[in-house]
Amino acid sequence: MGQSSSARHRRNLTRPSQISSSMMDGSSKGTDLVQEDGVIEGHDYISSIPDDVLSSIFNNLSTSDRKISAVVCKRWLIVEGQGRNRLVLNARQELLPIIPTIFTRFDSVTKLVLRCDRRSVSIDDESLIQISLRCQNLSRLKLRGCRELTDVGLAAFSKNTKYLKKFSTGSCLFGVKGMNAVLENCKYLEELSIKRHHGVLEPVSPDFIASDSLKTICFREIYNGHCFGPLIIGAKNLKRLKILRCMGDWDRIFQTMSTRKDNPIMEIVLERIQLTDAGLESISRYTNLETLHLVKTPECTDMGLISVAENCKKLRKLHIDGWRMNRIGNHDGLVNIANHCSNLQELVLISVNPSSESLEELATKCKTLERLALCGIETMGDIEISCIAEKCVELKKICIKGCPITDKGVEAFAWGCPNLVKIKVKKCRDVSGKVIDKLKARRMNLVVSMDSIQIEPESVVDDGGDGGDGGESEPTASSSSSNGGSGSGSVFNTRFGLLAFTFRRWSIGGGGRSV
Repeated sequence: MGQSSSARHRRNLTRPSQISSSMMDGSSKGTDLVQEDGVIEGHDYISSIPDDVLSSIFNNLSTSDRKISAVVCKRWLIVEGQGRNRLVLNARQELLPIIPTIFTRFDSVTKLVLRCDRRSVSIDDESLIQISLRCQNLSRLKLRGCRELTDVGLAAFSKNTKYLKKFSTGSCLFGVKGMNAVLENCKYLEELSIKRHHGVLEPVSPDFIASDSLKTICFREIYNGHCFGPLIIGAKNLKRLKILRCMGDWDRIFQTMSTRKDNPIMEIVLERIQLTDAGLESISRYTNLETLHLVKTPECTDMGLISVAENCKKLRKLHIDGWRMNRIGNHDGLVNIANHCSNLQELVLISVNPSSESLEELATKCKTLERLALCGIETMGDIEISCIAEKCVELKKICIKGCPITDKGVEAFAWGCPNLVKIKVKKCRDVSGKVIDKLKARRMNLVVSMDSIQIEPESVVDDGGDGGDGGESEPTASSSSSNGGSGSGSVFNTRFGLLAFTFRRWSIGGGGRSV
């Protein structure tokens, strides 16, 4: 009722070739109705989707949508499980009885995360061994809060997962023997990350030589992190070294490493460790060094920074947090950076006191500078900002935080820095939102972010791509509701540690998750 005769006629149209083929097969499907577009009414097209195509569809769904889709039918449940490569499990002791069931369904897992809450009892050695027997192709493993694991369980695990490439542990209690077993049995290990580890009470065996494949080492918040010195020294092909908040005498370790010929280290990140100018002088002998972060190392001065500048000609990324000690990042150090590091692309200065002359030298001589951050710098005013806007021709992204600048200084970017695509101004009390209109009047495609205000044109996409560390959520900082709402003390009490995450995103996006 209400349908035209032509519509009823189209619905009953069938194609002669399809009718004849169905009749030749003797199939009752010959009575299915075929529309003009070739769609057969009553035919189950979803069931005919190949497994590999279905798996590819699942991989593009969110986690919640994927879980819902997996319970549609038995076939989807099997395909979804076989196509899942990354798995995150709550590693409580109750996991042991269901390990066979879990890894029968998820039999293609290569990236595994085992997390346990500090209030719960974690899995023990038996559970870890059972997992290793069912995931012998595991390439990445992350352990968090698994305090019941011992050296015995980790040694047995490493024998069954010889293709492990990335191993990360945090808040665990196994000791040196278990760590050595992983390094000895996993010949393809490339990345090692140890965070808040409390089981290492004696140095790693000095006779043990790390695998030649080890390229990245990260130590974070380890009370006696210097015990891993032999491991660092033994990694002959090490390219990236990160030491954050680890106690110990690190000068000696860097001095020993500096005796190598053709040292391959390209990236060093140091935060709150005991390091002096002697250590920086040793680091200056790493001629392949491209990235250096010196964050709150109070014993380092401009003398050590000058050594790095004079010898590390390939330096591209430099982060300096002077911690308001007025010992590093001053006039002499920055002038030498400007004179010797002509390939510098990214510069972050936090809580230092550069002079106007040193900033002018950087703006003039670092012609490839693309990313610049200036935070908590009391000597940074409108004149210095205007100089940067005028002379940093290749600058693409700039972040200014907690500096005594005004609208006049920010307005200089409306005419300078022709390649600028993004500007951030945070915690600058004398900068108002009115300057945004002046910037947008001349540069429509410029992305402007000011505290709680962010204006981004549709034509410019923020390059907040996935991070290399991979896979962990990026911290966010709460912004003030107004520019002048907080006092001058709050400006300089602000923690600038999140700035490193901003520039990590920028560098990844400009150049182009992990367990």
